[in-house]
Amino acid sequence: MIDYLEMVRPPGRTLLGYLASYDPHVSRLALAVREVVQEEAPEAIESVVKGYAVAIGFSFTGKPLKDGFCHVVTYSSYVNLGFNRGALLPDPNGALAGSGKLIRHITIRNEEELNRPAVRRFLQAAIEQAPRGEGGRGAGAANGRRRRANAG
Repeated sequence: MIDYLEMVRPPGRTLLGYLASYDPHVSRLALAVREVVQEEAPEAIESVVKGYAVAIGFSFTGKPLKDGFCHVVTYSSYVNLGFNRGALLPDPNGALAGSGKLIRHITIRNEEELNRPAVRRFLQAAIEQAPRGEGGRGAGAANGRRRRANAG
């Protein structure tokens, strides 16, 4: 059972509704990945979209396509943690998957994979390079920014 009260920001009804059609293991995993992102970037703005999969984009500007630093995409048996500028992240061991111009991802099938130290290292590096509002960049630029309420 997930304790939503212990989360940085509990998920909104919209997100929970979208995830309800997935296997409970995958829904819990998606929420756990979301929680790791929020622990690393509590001031990030979350955008939830449902298309062929449920996607949660994170940015500091409210523009997840243009300025997003990462996204969580839920598939039928796993969750991808994607990095919008992943090709620019240091990846000496080749842990990031993808061959596009910028986006890279890590496939997460269970909590053990989520808890690998590299997951947070990639997240922290992605946060450092993320565009910020009011002309700032990097982690220091977000100090004092108000976080928007969870979509839902």
